[in-house]
Amino acid sequence: MQFGIFSIADITPDPTTGRIPTEHERLEMIVEEAELAEQVGLDVFALGEHHNPPFVTSSPTTTLAYIGARTERIQLSTATTLITTNDPVKIAEDYAMLQHLTNGRVDLVMGRGNTGPVYPWFGKDIRKGLELAIENYDLLHRLWREDVVDWEGQFRTPLQQFTSTPRPLDGVAPFVWHGSIRSPQVAEQAAYYGDGFLHNNIFWPLTHTRQMVQLYRERFEHYGHGTADQAIVGLGGQAFMRRNSQDAISEFRPYFDNAPVYGGGPSLEDFTAQTPLTVGSPEQVVERYLTMADEVGDYQRQMFLMDHAGLPRRTVMEQIELLGTEVVPVLRKELDARRPAHVPDAPTHARLVAAAEAERGAFDAAYRFGTGDNWTGLRAEDDTARPRLS
Repeated sequence: MQFGIFSIADITPDPTTGRIPTEHERLEMIVEEAELAEQVGLDVFALGEHHNPPFVTSSPTTTLAYIGARTERIQLSTATTLITTNDPVKIAEDYAMLQHLTNGRVDLVMGRGNTGPVYPWFGKDIRKGLELAIENYDLLHRLWREDVVDWEGQFRTPLQQFTSTPRPLDGVAPFVWHGSIRSPQVAEQAAYYGDGFLHNNIFWPLTHTRQMVQLYRERFEHYGHGTADQAIVGLGGQAFMRRNSQDAISEFRPYFDNAPVYGGGPSLEDFTAQTPLTVGSPEQVVERYLTMADEVGDYQRQMFLMDHAGLPRRTVMEQIELLGTEVVPVLRKELDARRPAHVPDAPTHARLVAAAEAERGAFDAAYRFGTGDNWTGLRAEDDTARPRLS
C-alpha cells in the first residue's frame, strides 16, 4: 500500500500572525515538503492544478520535474490534472516527458476541477464538463497506446496520422487515477478503462465515500478487469498531530476556524466526527485510518493533506515527519497484513511493465516504437513498403 501527501499550494494568511507567504516562498515550501516526504519514508507526493489565486500550482509538470531531479525514490503524482480544460495532446506529451525524466516515477489523477471560471479562461464551456472529461480522456488513452492516431471529436481539431512524442517509457503509459468527489460518471469512466479511482473524500462522510467506491468496484468487475475487491482505490485524508491530543486541538483550531475551506461551516468537533480530518495524537490518527479499509475494502493508496489553511512552514514539516515516522509505519504493517493475496499492490512503473511484458509474451517483450510518418502514414517498421529516394 502507498502512503503520501498532496498539496494544493494555497497561499492563505496565518490566522495567528497575519503573515502571508510569497508565491516564491510557497513554491520553495512545496519542494521542501516533497524532499522531506521521501526522507521520512512516504511513497507519493502529489500536486494539484489551479489557475487562479490564491493557488500557485498552474504548472504541476514543471514543479514535479524539478522535484523529480531532487529526489530518487518517491512517486510523483497530481491532485488533479484538469482533463477538461487541458488539451489531451499536451497532457500526453508533458506527462510522457515527465515519465522519462523521472525513470517512471509518475502517475496522474484526472479530474474536472472545481473552479468554474477556469473553463472560459481556456475556451471551454462548463456545461460540457462531463462530455469534455469523457472525450478528452478517450483521446489521451489512445495517444499513449497507439503509435499513430486518427481521431475526430467534438471539442478539438481532428488528428490525422498523429504520433505523440515522446512515446511512454518502456511502452507503458503512466498509470491514471480518476479523481471524483461526487460524480458517479467519473467512477464509471475509471471502471470502464480499468484505471484507478481516487475518492478525495476530505470533506465528505464515510457513508458517501463507501457508496462511490462500491459503485466503482462493481463496475470494474462488470467490465471484466477483475473481481470487485481487485479494483484500484485511493482515498484522501487530513490530520494534525501533537503528542497530546488537546494540544493538537488548541493549536489547529484557529487555522480551522479561519481557513477559506472551513471557516463559517461546521465546528471543528463536528467536522472531525463526520469527515476523515483527525486532530489529535499520532496514535489517534493511526486508530482512525485503520478503520478506512473496513468501510471501502482493501485499497492501494492513502493520501494526506498537511500544508493547508496557512499553517507555517515549520509546523508543516513537523506534521510530515510525524506522519512518516510514527503513523505510516504502523498503518503500512497493519493494512498490508490484512490485505488478501489476490488484492493487487499499488501500481508502479515496474509492476506495469512486468504485466505488459507478460501480456505481450516473451516474443514481443521488448517494446518497439512504430513511429508514424505524418506525410505518408507508413510505419517505421514497414521498411519494405517505404518509398526509396535515390
